Amino acid sequence: MGLFSFIKDAGEKLFGHKEVEQAASASAPNLAELNQKAGDAIKTYIEKQNLGLSGLGVSFDGASGKVALSGSAPSQEAAEKASLAAGNVASVTSVDNNLQYPAGTASQYHDVVSGDTLSAISKKYYGDAN
Repeated sequence: MGLFSFIKDAGEKLFGHKEVEQAASASAPNLAELNQKAGDAIKTYIEKQNLGLSGLGVSFDGASGKVALSGSAPSQEAAEKASLAAGNVASVTSVDNNLQYPAGTASQYHDVVSGDTLSAISKKYYGDAN
């Protein structure tokens, strides 16, 4: 699905700021333990969203703030919501979503620029300005 970027200091505070600082400067054995603990907290947070995910795997790298998701989702919508939930955690800067989901319609993204209107965007993507 891809890599999404997020604001590091925004979102749910699932683990303490000191723990994140320790993870960024800790020795290798302690670093792995802190990253695992943070990954488990993020996984629990995503599972509380009741998205119907199965085999969810979450890994967190405290040094870069990157979360990687694996497993399967019932739909593309559920996979996208899992990315957003993971990105809504403080200290997470990016989410690499590798969740598998059944083939279907792909999401469409639109960069809003000066002069755009909702009706023009609607007509472009749906063929009807209403």
